[in-house]
Amino acid sequence: MKLTLRVWRQQNAAAEGAMSTYEVDGISSDMSFLEMLDTLNEELILKGEDPVAFDHDCREGICGACSLVINGDAHGPERTTTCQLHMRSFKDGDTIDIEPWRAAAFPVVKDLVVDRSAFDRIIQAGGYVTAPTGAAPEAHATPVPKADADFAFEHAECIGCGACVAACPNGAAMLFTSAKINHLNVLPQGAPERESRVLDMVAQMDEEGFGGCTLTGECATACPKGIPLVSITSMNKEWLRATRKSGRR
Repeated sequence: MKLTLRVWRQQNAAAEGAMSTYEVDGISSDMSFLEMLDTLNEELILKGEDPVAFDHDCREGICGACSLVINGDAHGPERTTTCQLHMRSFKDGDTIDIEPWRAAAFPVVKDLVVDRSAFDRIIQAGGYVTAPTGAAPEAHATPVPKADADFAFEHAECIGCGACVAACPNGAAMLFTSAKINHLNVLPQGAPERESRVLDMVAQMDEEGFGGCTLTGECATACPKGIPLVSITSMNKEWLRATRKSGRR
């Protein structure tokens, strides 16, 4: 396959960025998207040019580090992570636009790499159990109804890639935040801090500068792990209950 790549190049957060055009040839349809970028970078290095910076880690669809906007879609045309997107999703001669996540709360570090530490701070604001519990208890010591366990597992699948933010017209982080809140709040271990957790995490989300949610649903459509839109509804109910009980706003 021969492809034309239009790649966002930006030296740092303070610098002006622009799209640069590159031609790549000999791309196999069995390559992953990241392997295709590796091929591009090998060619750039041989020419003495600065390779394209992009984030990646496991390359197994687990960590979500490989976050790119491809032809306007978070992670590309398939509902998967960028590292699991293969070049057979494109045609010979295609022009592919490659950009970083676009959100005020995700400043560009370089080229296609953005700083997603805002997500870490949201989790740190309340996404853990503060009471010391010692060693892991025996699995059957605390019975959990199957419906609750299924709900928790469904939301725990969130890998924090940020596709929901990148896809949202407002740059909202509601799907990510709700997934982290819901999978903890529904379990017995998370019950003691249920109210403070949702209030603190939502407050931190707002402080980070993410946009407001208008429930357009683009976040759930782009999520590679299929976190459902109803997750936001569940979090909103938790937040309203906690707000009324605590008097906080």
